[in-house]
Amino acid sequence: MEGRPPQRGGMNWLSKSVVAAALAALLFSGISAEAREKKPKHKKNQDLSANPLAGVNSKQPDKELFDKAMVAMKKGRFDVARLDLQTMLNTYPDSEYRMRAKLAVGDTWFKEGGTAALTQAEAEYKDFITFFPQAPEAAEAQMKVGDIYYQQMEKPDRDYNNAQNAEREYRAMINMFPDSPLIPRAKQKLRDVQEVLAERETQIGLYYQSKENYTAAIARLQTVVDTFPLYSRSDQALLAIGDAYSAEAHAVQTAPGIQGAVRERLRTMFLDRAAAAYSKVITRYPMAPHVEDARDRLVAMNRPVPEPTPESVAENDAEERSRQPLRFTDRTLGLVKHGPTVVEAVHVGDPSLDDPKRTLAPDITKENVRMYEAAVGKPAEGAPVTPTGPNEPPRSDQPSQAPLQLTVPSGGTGVGVSIVSAPSGASGAGAPAPSGSAGDPNALVKAVGPTNTALPAAEKPAEAPNQVEVRPPTAQTAQTATDGKKVKKPKADLDEESSSKKKKKKGLGKLNPF
Repeated sequence: MEGRPPQRGGMNWLSKSVVAAALAALLFSGISAEAREKKPKHKKNQDLSANPLAGVNSKQPDKELFDKAMVAMKKGRFDVARLDLQTMLNTYPDSEYRMRAKLAVGDTWFKEGGTAALTQAEAEYKDFITFFPQAPEAAEAQMKVGDIYYQQMEKPDRDYNNAQNAEREYRAMINMFPDSPLIPRAKQKLRDVQEVLAERETQIGLYYQSKENYTAAIARLQTVVDTFPLYSRSDQALLAIGDAYSAEAHAVQTAPGIQGAVRERLRTMFLDRAAAAYSKVITRYPMAPHVEDARDRLVAMNRPVPEPTPESVAENDAEERSRQPLRFTDRTLGLVKHGPTVVEAVHVGDPSLDDPKRTLAPDITKENVRMYEAAVGKPAEGAPVTPTGPNEPPRSDQPSQAPLQLTVPSGGTGVGVSIVSAPSGASGAGAPAPSGSAGDPNALVKAVGPTNTALPAAEKPAEAPNQVEVRPPTAQTAQTATDGKKVKKPKADLDEESSSKKKKKKGLGKLNPF
């Protein structure tokens, strides 16, 4: 046939296109089947505010309201979400979704943010824990209460009330729900909070040390060491404690009025405490940056340098490796962002779950007083005192029991008065010491010149001169002459005097405005 197109050999082009489409459909179906068989990846840090009932296929009205509220909260319409949740709780009090709805009400306030909204969210979470204490979601509610204060934390040099509240809530969560899957996250948050609190105490202690207030510095730094052992700068805190005790030992060595033996004993006590602080840096934090400084100080003090155990080396090495380095971007952002920088917080080890054991400055002062009494050799209260002979001076290891008296050198004017101790054979507190007798060897200040207790008589003060009242001249007295006649006041030259008042114009001058 003339109009018929010539046939090609084998399969025509239409059959080839059909076969290609079939192969593509078969390949696509295989890929889709493989994709369906592949399981989705689970998120490591799951969102606590996600809808746990999203995969539940239910057409019940309470479930419909709950899903509608979750969609509204996801879009940021928190007031609409709260209205739907409250409608569900009031309309269906026996619903199986009431527990999640009660928790979601707090989530709406938590996501809205702001001081007032976060306060309302805390109240909702506390109510949930009260009504459902045994529910698995109770741990989630307690965790979010801690997160409320964690988000409002300030820098270490600012207000620390939110940090203290966050620490209290995270501790309560760990103690109340030890089997919850949120425990690892709560522990890490608690480590971050304790890092901020420890940094605050350390900065205050170092400030006191720079002002040479060593008692207050030791109290602050000792609180850090005892309460926050996982602090990133614990070695620096211990090193500062040792330096404070060394400074007190130097102050004792140069202080006047202390006997030589007492001074040496008291100085040795302070140096022992400093060496104990340096040794703890080496034994507890052997991989810390300030270990070599502690070793150098012990060598300079001629004290033995301890060797850390393999267990302490492994423990501290794991702590140091878990910290993130403080980069330049972290320092820059720390100047402008609201909260603190906690990148150096440790990520291993159990944080402190006990109440902080604070060391107060009066406690350190009392300990220093006890050290001084031990150095002097003062007997304890109620202990018998070894008696001495009438002419024998008291022992050097006991404080002098002799009274104090005033002495004036002979030929003086009473200016060089000194305080000395009377001998043990004195009859009273005011009895003078006999000439030629041996003085007290423990006296802080020795007598100068012969002893004389007679003080010069006090001189009578000179009489004050008569007071003369001086009064300013009045206008009447200025115009009255010595002979009693009034003197006329001369007229003032108004042309020479300047006045701010304008003269009254007369005649045609009234028409001139200038």
